[in-house]
Amino acid sequence: MAGRVEGKVALVTGGASGIGRATALTFAREGAKLVVADMNADGGHQTVHMITENGGEATFVQVDVTSASAVEAMISKTVETYGRLDCAHNNAGIAGGLRARTADYPEDRWHQVIAVNLTGVWLCMKYEIPQMLHQGGGTIVNTASAAGLVGTRGTSAYVASKHGVVGLTKTAALEYAQQGIRVNCVCPGAIQTPMTERAWSDPARRARVIASEPVGRIGNPEEIAEAVVWLCSDAASFVTGHAMSVDGGFVAQ
Repeated sequence: MAGRVEGKVALVTGGASGIGRATALTFAREGAKLVVADMNADGGHQTVHMITENGGEATFVQVDVTSASAVEAMISKTVETYGRLDCAHNNAGIAGGLRARTADYPEDRWHQVIAVNLTGVWLCMKYEIPQMLHQGGGTIVNTASAAGLVGTRGTSAYVASKHGVVGLTKTAALEYAQQGIRVNCVCPGAIQTPMTERAWSDPARRARVIASEPVGRIGNPEEIAEAVVWLCSDAASFVTGHAMSVDGGFVAQ
């Protein structure tokens, strides 16, 4: 039985761990060929190995998504390797590393978070979309966040960047809807990843996070991956411009 993205070429940024790794593995399981991209070469190569040892096809590209030339080279390498780009999961992102009220937020950290989380997504789309137009279509899923739909105290840069991803997604979806390109985003809630593990190292804080989730637990990266791959599949052919919450009911409160 053919997989949901059988024979397609998929690109996943931030593919060295967490949601990106889970999505790459799910794409491969469902029949896609993968380009795994990340700043972390060791983790990226590990993801590729996990795919190839199970019979899949994947290659790693090291990329800094804040660099236009690096992103352009990533797309060129994808096309050089596999001939096309059908599915892109623009997932690379950072948490910000601190909590501070808006007026106290450090300017350098603000620029860093916006550069990776928002400008990085825009740069990926800037070079993915022309390739997809050239080949007659494709699908893009950006990683936003539940924090892209609501405000959270102490995380102004992260919240602003993820709200920006939602708006960018909706705008691009409208611009290219009649040219065969669907653009959506996923909005994860509290998900167990290496990045969040550091943030939740304090047991009391972790307990507060769990208590904030109506389903009473933290989510798994694989649960986000399933949503991403579905959005990229033909089963979602009438879905574009959508910000899909995968958050245990957090934003429904």
